[in-house]
Amino acid sequence: MSIKITVALTGLNNTDNPGPGVPVIRGIRESASFDARILGLAYENLEPAIYMDGVVDKTFQVPYPSEGSDVLVKRILEIHKKDPIDVLIPNFDAELYAFMRSERVLEQAGIHTFLPTLEQFEERHKSNLPEYGKKYDLAVPFSKDITRIDEIGKLKDEFDYPLMVKGKFYDAYLAYNEEQVRMNYNKISAKWGLPVIIQEFIKGTEVNVVALGDGKGNTIGAVPMRKQFITDKGKAWSGITLDNKKLLDLTYKIIKATKWRGGMEVELVKTHKNELYIIEINPRIPAWVYLAVGAGQNLPEALVKLALGMEVEPLKDYEVGKMFIRYSYDLITDLKEFEKLSTLGEL
Repeated sequence: MSIKITVALTGLNNTDNPGPGVPVIRGIRESASFDARILGLAYENLEPAIYMDGVVDKTFQVPYPSEGSDVLVKRILEIHKKDPIDVLIPNFDAELYAFMRSERVLEQAGIHTFLPTLEQFEERHKSNLPEYGKKYDLAVPFSKDITRIDEIGKLKDEFDYPLMVKGKFYDAYLAYNEEQVRMNYNKISAKWGLPVIIQEFIKGTEVNVVALGDGKGNTIGAVPMRKQFITDKGKAWSGITLDNKKLLDLTYKIIKATKWRGGMEVELVKTHKNELYIIEINPRIPAWVYLAVGAGQNLPEALVKLALGMEVEPLKDYEVGKMFIRYSYDLITDLKEFEKLSTLGEL
């Protein structure tokens, strides 16, 4: 018999730079263990999932994390009083700090989460990746932080072009010269603040692993994939599951060594010599997680179980050669729905 629960999620921006909200919801909806009521938490009133049939049952507008952790958490607690939340799943890097810091407050109110610890979150930051590689014996590209535009001219002493220019939360651009670094530095710092990370460019095939750790060093599930089609924002528009023991073993090693708690995405480059370089570790479930569900590992369901303190058996098997292909879709809705969310803050 399925358990009735209410799950609140962010990440409803199902656009060409999609949030993980919709695929996470789809995984939870397909669970035989739960009869879930879904509350969408929207930062913008044009996030498509708000208006999609059968995705969210109710939507609440929430303030951006940049307005302050306390303001965001206060809003969540207000929503909880109106509409009690059993499990909260934040799906963006930029909001995680607020929820990790307030985990105890949320727990006392009856809202369960399953998030990385602050230490786990901080040490895998792109700017800390070289130290992370040394600490856990992982191959990572050379990188450094820059905080001033006049540092760009000196990069040629330490890097060969092309090189990667990355934001501390999101965005990554390949730059072939100083001018392109300068342009991308301005774009990223205006959007995400400082530092901007400069990373050695590793030539090869980009491969990714979605995984879930139980916080004790065990891997609850892991599915590797190769991007088949990449958008101009660097997002996978199509991907295929891989049979690659080396990728899985590396993921198990990271989760065991760090005792990772919650969802994660390991982004890697496989060189022509079959070497694996970790280019990023994202501290939450990625937007392509529904491929894992379709291949046989319902990681969103397992995450909800972990948040509720339920026993979860590790998921070992998945189907190799399963593909996902994203598509765009014209969603028709009424202006009054949009107005209701804009004026009342809920729909």
